Amino acid sequence: MHKKPMATSQNPLTGQMSGTVGNFVTSTRAKQNLVRSKAFQPRDANTESQQMQRGCFKLIVDEYQSWGGVIDLGFPEVPEGQTSYTLFMAANLPKAIDKGGTQAVIDYTLLTVADGSLPVMLITEAAIVAEGISISYKNLLRIPKVNETDEVVAIAKTTMGEILIDTKVRGAESVGTIIISYQGIQSVDVQCCYLYVRSADGSKTSKSVYVPLT
Repeated sequence: MHKKPMATSQNPLTGQMSGTVGNFVTSTRAKQNLVRSKAFQPRDANTESQQMQRGCFKLIVDEYQSWGGVIDLGFPEVPEGQTSYTLFMAANLPKAIDKGGTQAVIDYTLLTVADGSLPVMLITEAAIVAEGISISYKNLLRIPKVNETDEVVAIAKTTMGEILIDTKVRGAESVGTIIISYQGIQSVDVQCCYLYVRSADGSKTSKSVYVPLT
């Protein structure tokens, strides 16, 4: 009996890939990893599981595109042959998808919009204020790899699809606050909000932290 070729990978989605992984086809061309949905035969194209898998893949692709390039800033530590897109897909498929309802949706509390080797930010408070979205955090300057020159990055997406971003230098204070400027915004207007830190030269980042708003 003829067997389907097995997929080979140094690390799924982030290493050199070839073959078939589940319902996705992977390959490496000119040192670039390619990921695409497997072609479905008409006899099984409309099964519930097939539709769910294709829908989940499309959800993450659409989410990446909805940020209009901002996501690329959060994934600068790209191994050779990779892109910020493949790193985003690896970080969020299928972890950031909620399949508990009638249809799959993005779980924004689990979405990763930045990832890297720097220490994760510690949020102490977040709230809607008159000026916009206020986020307070501890700088933890005594932790290795934490520098006063680091840039704190706060990003959010509104329910209308607007992308909001503000940055500030970490500084020497033990605590800090950053405000995403948007006068009159309400918590119901915010689809998601995240905080991460980036090195002064932009070559490294921390993993993003979801910001719950009150």
